[in-house]
Amino acid sequence: MAHLTKPTVYDIKDSNIALLGSDLEKHVREAAGDKETAWENAGTAVGIQAWRIEKFAVVQWPKDKLGSFYDGDSYIVLNTYKKTPDAESLSYDLHFWLGENTTQDEAGTAAYKTVELDDHLHGAPVQYREVQGFESPRFLSYFPHFLSLRGGVATGFHHVTDPPALNLHKLYLIQLSKAGNHTSLVVREIPAAAESVVEGDVYVLDKGTHVWQFNTKTSAGKEKFKAAEFAQSLVAPRQGHCDVKVFDEGGSGSGAFLAEFGEHAVVAPARPAGKPATAPKLFRLSDASGRATFEPIDPPVRGALQSSDAFLLDAGRAVYVWLGSSASLAEQRLAPQYAQRYLHENGAGTAHGAATLIVKMREGHESEAFWAAFAV
Repeated sequence: MAHLTKPTVYDIKDSNIALLGSDLEKHVREAAGDKETAWENAGTAVGIQAWRIEKFAVVQWPKDKLGSFYDGDSYIVLNTYKKTPDAESLSYDLHFWLGENTTQDEAGTAAYKTVELDDHLHGAPVQYREVQGFESPRFLSYFPHFLSLRGGVATGFHHVTDPPALNLHKLYLIQLSKAGNHTSLVVREIPAAAESVVEGDVYVLDKGTHVWQFNTKTSAGKEKFKAAEFAQSLVAPRQGHCDVKVFDEGGSGSGAFLAEFGEHAVVAPARPAGKPATAPKLFRLSDASGRATFEPIDPPVRGALQSSDAFLLDAGRAVYVWLGSSASLAEQRLAPQYAQRYLHENGAGTAHGAATLIVKMREGHESEAFWAAFAV
């Protein structure tokens, strides 16, 4: 009897996503045939479109599920917009999102297909590599709320409204503007374990016939309100066969919530903040030797950018790859892979490390965040 090989989970610290000329490229091309039909309507009108990678194929993600992604999958998300209401041309943000339990084949296919869609849109998109848990504010801003769930295409599709045995969700707000007047609700399905409950956030425990909301002492009022809305969204499809209870840390009944995770479960202290903003570092990127090399440019100023080359700007919270109009074909197509190698070789295991946001853009299509990074 033949044994099925379990798909290899993708390690984000692995810098080797081989694309051009690789077996992966062959598999992807075979799955798509001569032409990728998924791109026929991509970027033709203002709005958000998403696709999930299923084996080596690109499958349209339903509009009613936009913002809900599974940690075992990889997705491509395209934001088509106009820079001004009167603009004649469309602009694009193109993201590929990697779930923390996605497979190597899915992650590589997402990277390859993102390059292909970028080519289809004539290089106009600003391209982002997003990693679960470290999504950019721009990516999160597309959705009324962002929901990451456990599971995926390789483990069998499960629906958020199906009554679970025990599912725990963490909810918190992300500021999308410096003024703090634009926020996004992030909901992450996390292991139902004591160490998952950390101060500062709100939690919703789904027990199937009961949904419990737990507000830690330092959680914000708006988070509590949004959590109540999310709890009701779980209960509503169950048509009266489920109830909601709300507990405040230290208040009446809060011990019952924590007891679900063990007799001595307590709220854990908040974890240290992520990677702080640092002075930018600029490098000239070259593949002339057959391998990506990074030549330091000092001082790191906008004027150092040249159309004939590709450059990498390390801004701490994000790594930007800027492609001059005359950069080599390999540099244009493999920029995210080269940036990932840079992260791998420069302390990938520290702070955000290998999960740092990677942004690729071509000359003439720069984002405001890229230009602003030079002034940090």
